[in-house]
Amino acid sequence: MVKIAVLISGSGTNLQSIIDAVQNKEINGEIVLVASNRKKAYGLERAKNAGIKAEWIKDEEVLIKRLQEEQVELIVLAGYLAIVSEKLINLYENRIMNIHPSLIPSFCGPGFYGIHVHEHAFKRGVKVSGATVHFVSTVVDGGPIILQKAIDIKDAKTPEEIQEKILNNVEHKLLVEAVKLYCDGKLEVENERVIIK
Repeated sequence: MVKIAVLISGSGTNLQSIIDAVQNKEINGEIVLVASNRKKAYGLERAKNAGIKAEWIKDEEVLIKRLQEEQVELIVLAGYLAIVSEKLINLYENRIMNIHPSLIPSFCGPGFYGIHVHEHAFKRGVKVSGATVHFVSTVVDGGPIILQKAIDIKDAKTPEEIQEKILNNVEHKLLVEAVKLYCDGKLEVENERVIIK
């Protein structure tokens, strides 16, 4: 079983989808740590309710120490609103995955996170958007793409509607699918591209 750490900053709905999938034996892994850079993130409560170690950690050196102590093999960024350092990326090369609420390379990079992504998409009048799961590299949202899924958003009246559609119809399922593939040993990175075996 793959030892997983999930890093969050907010309510943790993506975290919940992973917790549920682990409990239902869909994922051949175990969440050994949930960490947040925000003390009041509700996702920490979700983890505690599931009997998972949940910690507020704002210092990355402390985070690295905890990841190593828990012998973490895969790190999942599930709404983690902080840029991870080059040191952490190098320590866990192609073992940190992130969910981004757009079809990369659209609406990604520095400053594109959370509702901001959907505000830009709405302003441009985008008809199709979606989510991307990718490995984390030193380029923000620039690592190898694992999975993407598109959804029709032309009827959305606000950025919040776009956010809700993508979160509920794409993000939760896509992130679980990517974690499952990793834990089943089906992901390989060759020349900056992810091969699904």
